[in-house]
Amino acid sequence: MISLDEAQAQLLALVTPLPIETRPLIEAAGRWAAADIVSRRTQPARALSAMDGYAFAFGEIGPWQIIGESAAGRPFQGIVQNGEAVRIFTGAALPSGTDTIVIQENVTRQGDTIVFDADAASRCGQHVRPVGSDFRAGDLLVRNGERLTPARIALAASGGHGNVAVRQIPRIALIATGDELVPPGSDAGDDLLPESNTVMLASMFSDLPCDINIIGIVPDNLSKIEAAIQSADADLLITMGGASVGDHDLVKPALENCGALLDFWKVAMRPGKPVMAGKLGNMVVIGLPGNPVSAFVTALLFAKPAAAALAGASAPFPGSIPMRLAAPIAANGNRTDHLRARLTKDGVLPVGPNDSSAMGGLATADCLIVRPPNAPPLAIGDDVAVLALK
Repeated sequence: MISLDEAQAQLLALVTPLPIETRPLIEAAGRWAAADIVSRRTQPARALSAMDGYAFAFGEIGPWQIIGESAAGRPFQGIVQNGEAVRIFTGAALPSGTDTIVIQENVTRQGDTIVFDADAASRCGQHVRPVGSDFRAGDLLVRNGERLTPARIALAASGGHGNVAVRQIPRIALIATGDELVPPGSDAGDDLLPESNTVMLASMFSDLPCDINIIGIVPDNLSKIEAAIQSADADLLITMGGASVGDHDLVKPALENCGALLDFWKVAMRPGKPVMAGKLGNMVVIGLPGNPVSAFVTALLFAKPAAAALAGASAPFPGSIPMRLAAPIAANGNRTDHLRARLTKDGVLPVGPNDSSAMGGLATADCLIVRPPNAPPLAIGDDVAVLALK
């Protein structure tokens, strides 16, 4: 059994990012940049007005004669001389000969003449966006491996890019195993269970650029599990269930019979100890436990990061933030623990029950408290590491 940190590092070593393709910006949202995005232009390319008002040369004493106007996309073409000013609008280029804006609320205008108090424009460059104040040609806008968020998409567009390099979209195959499972919505009776892990994982992956192939429910039969594994045409295969050591836990031998090389099996974490990862040819394989909370936590910490790494993410694992406890918690054992919790005005509050099959507590949680191995008991107000659940 290895530590959670060791397992995540070994998982990342298994993943080779997919080949690069070039896509239009409109199709790249949510994907990861596969190369540095460097600005092709300076923004703003000319000094611009940040307000509606009048452009003039700082230090002059009025009154000023209005000789024209400058609007966004329609700049004033002449040169402004002493005693002259130009009506200007937000986003418009400063006319040659001006360097300062006085806002229209502080101006008294009579015909084509304006006056204003000296403190209405108290410094040179007031209300002006200087050349290159956002970025300059050659500046790094988005780093290789950073996610193309809406703001970064807009930044790349402003920097002169219409297309960007991204990784191909990962193909993900999902297999659920277990004689007790029936599809959601089917009559489960008293002896069967609705299979919930597949829809849960598909939902977890919905904010990633990926194609999901649901292979379906496979009974606890070695040859049938092997056939399902061999049918997977994917970059990432995720199995759910059958990962422990019981007589009906057949995923590990099925993977090995198919030629998979498992890098690790069993991680010192709770919930989710019987998680495994390896390679089957070029396909990354991750075996998750069948209990739904265990499947959720291990998917969050292993399966989803593996998909993000395939798609080119440079930092695929979820990061924790410190939060204050709203209730005391007991000392931890020898595995990294993940307690279901909720954020409240008083801090982070553990919620239960914490059984690995109990989805009620997980459904009400919006975060997980991460407890290191052998951590001491904590009191109200102590800091804990928290993983946000989106």
